[in-house]
Amino acid sequence: MNPLEGHSYMLVDSHCHLDFEDFDADRTEILARARAAGVGEMLIAAVVEAHWPRVQALAAGHVGVWAAVGVHPNEPAGAGPEWERLLVALAADKVVAVGETGLDYYRSEGDLSWQRERFAQHIAAAKATGKPLIVHTRAAAADTLAMLRSEDAAAAGGVIHCFTENRDFARAALDMGFYISFSGIVTFRKSVELQAVAKMLPADRLLVETDAPYLAPEPQRGRRNEPAFVAHVAAFLAALRGEAPEAVATQTTANFHALFRHTVAP
Repeated sequence: MNPLEGHSYMLVDSHCHLDFEDFDADRTEILARARAAGVGEMLIAAVVEAHWPRVQALAAGHVGVWAAVGVHPNEPAGAGPEWERLLVALAADKVVAVGETGLDYYRSEGDLSWQRERFAQHIAAAKATGKPLIVHTRAAAADTLAMLRSEDAAAAGGVIHCFTENRDFARAALDMGFYISFSGIVTFRKSVELQAVAKMLPADRLLVETDAPYLAPEPQRGRRNEPAFVAHVAAFLAALRGEAPEAVATQTTANFHALFRHTVAP
């Protein structure tokens, strides 16, 4: 069965970038395709401060669409955010999380203390507002875990989005109360270690996402990703874990609302 059609269960895309210019020409159609695929909710995560108004407006204008505000670790030093502006943005209607934020040593070079300072600021904002973190980590596993511990990120909670780390990282994140979200990467043929993590993950800590427009899952790989394709991720995880697609959809939707507690199911 094509997971994009012919089912009655609801899914949530827990992380996408529908605010990106990649979608400006057909955003309405993309939202319609998501609904047709059973994607009843989605969370749009900002990566630059300039797009905070865009993600807020998209969330405000659509039922079941939520927003997160933050500044991505690969945005250059000095790109913000300023503390008071971050708190004001987090107080806006339908903004339910802080991020995306984190550490990325893959694309940034040199002294990256500014990344760690920015991450610490986002963690502090999450604790101050009671809204969970959306954590990005790449080539920075040890420092990411060390900062989550040292800054007491468990007090806010959150998710390791687009998870690509190993079992030890997953267990450490779970021990801090974090959720793990899988993108289309888990469907790739060579993602054997990642698939092993996905099999062992407790059902009540599992989320699914697209990270659209990036990382389209099989069999859509190579295309621009979009929220409807989260159905492929969920179907793949269901087969991998030996569970019914409806069970994975129901559980990941419940997990989404448990983590992003300022959301209300449409």
